Amino acid sequence: MLKNAMSHLLGARRSRESRRAADTGMVRLPLPPALSASLGCDAVGVPSRYGFRLMSHLPRTGCVFADADRWWWIVPAGSDLDLDWPQQAAYARGACVPAVRPRLIHQPDNRTPYTPPIPLFLMVCQVTGVTPSWAPAGGARAVSVP
Repeated sequence: MLKNAMSHLLGARRSRESRRAADTGMVRLPLPPALSASLGCDAVGVPSRYGFRLMSHLPRTGCVFADADRWWWIVPAGSDLDLDWPQQAAYARGACVPAVRPRLIHQPDNRTPYTPPIPLFLMVCQVTGVTPSWAPAGGARAVSVP
């Protein structure tokens, strides 16, 4: 009974979020229901011309969505903290993306939808020709205390 009530509440919340996303011209990437997204979901989008190269060089790939312009990798929420994603990459909190009919093109074999964000970040930097930066541009950098 409790499980049914939680499903009903979460379903209502998701439908409200979907309506909000539709009002802004954004689409929430729908994860397969069998996968556990306990860490929340964000998405990293790269131009489609880099998609196959990234997928073939990553050690592990979670859910990947694609439309005509971008490929979107699902990462845990907060994967943008202290990372300066290259300008060609788009970071979408809540996996709410500016896409036209994105489709799931890769589903992982395990029960987690995530691509590890650090290897993805390093590969995106490599294919876009950008030197990795570990703090947002213009942001304060951590200094070691002796």
